[in-house]
Amino acid sequence: MTDQTFDAFIVKKNADTQYAGRVEQTRVRDLPEGEVLIRVKYSSLNYKDALSATGNKGVTRTYPHTPGIDAAGHVEESRVSALAPGDPVIVTSYDLGMNTAGGFGQYIRVPADWVVPLPGGLTLAESMILGTAGFTAAMSVEKIMEIPVDAGPVLVTGATGGVGSMAVAILARLGYAVTAVSGKQESGFLNDLGASEIISCQTFVEDTKPPVLPARWAAVVDTVGGDILATAVKSTKAWGKVTCCGLVASPDLPLTVFPFILRGVSLHGIDSQHYPIAPRQALWKKLAYDWKPQNLVEMATRITLDQLPTAINNMLNGRLKGRTVVNLG
Repeated sequence: MTDQTFDAFIVKKNADTQYAGRVEQTRVRDLPEGEVLIRVKYSSLNYKDALSATGNKGVTRTYPHTPGIDAAGHVEESRVSALAPGDPVIVTSYDLGMNTAGGFGQYIRVPADWVVPLPGGLTLAESMILGTAGFTAAMSVEKIMEIPVDAGPVLVTGATGGVGSMAVAILARLGYAVTAVSGKQESGFLNDLGASEIISCQTFVEDTKPPVLPARWAAVVDTVGGDILATAVKSTKAWGKVTCCGLVASPDLPLTVFPFILRGVSLHGIDSQHYPIAPRQALWKKLAYDWKPQNLVEMATRITLDQLPTAINNMLNGRLKGRTVVNLG
């Protein structure tokens, strides 16, 4: 298949040093080395993809480049016995879409140990509604599962974003009372996901000076960082758990050690990129069955490769909610 051509959304630097992407034809032979060639049916748009598409060298070092940190499709060719042509599979994380040609192309070629067989409880499209965002949310939920459902509300920040909306839906499915923090007026969307209370970002960070605040949250899933994360940590109940997986607000954490030594609060960083393959497969099975959001299909907007520039711009300007699935046809 080395001469096979296919469509890919390729980002290049323009003459004015700006980066822009468009759909172009490329060849399978130009893909990187790997044991498994996959025909991609669906991908999804993540914040990291938007950064890569605008030339962020902290995400992607070399251009031209095809972003897309998520991909789902069928095995086309395989040099390992565990994966056979026709098998439905998922690839997320590792280096896909960062410095390896990603899911915004109709074919990817990757190492075999990046590939997860599609669990029986998911379609390819559903796996990309979840994608890295859903997997990251599931990792966060797994960290706080020791907290009983009757211990009090669980706070989710950045709740209309990809990870946040998935966390709200999974926690609600598991029986937790969820309080959502969001900077958008999307109460109907968040209520439909299962949030029982919604707080605006402006109200939530009204007073950040005290070293601790009144204890409210049994646990926290934070997706934004900065003052919002600091406020969440300060207002977590004794022995509560806080997970952190984003820094869209700020990478800084303006607080003291008092919440950790006076209340025993624990802070857990979530890194889905390097999560080992065995627990990765187990967590995908949970997402396919017991943890699968009841309204998963309604959480996504569907677009084509040609519609990516508009969607990327909307994501960078805070105008997207939930998940955006890319149909590669």
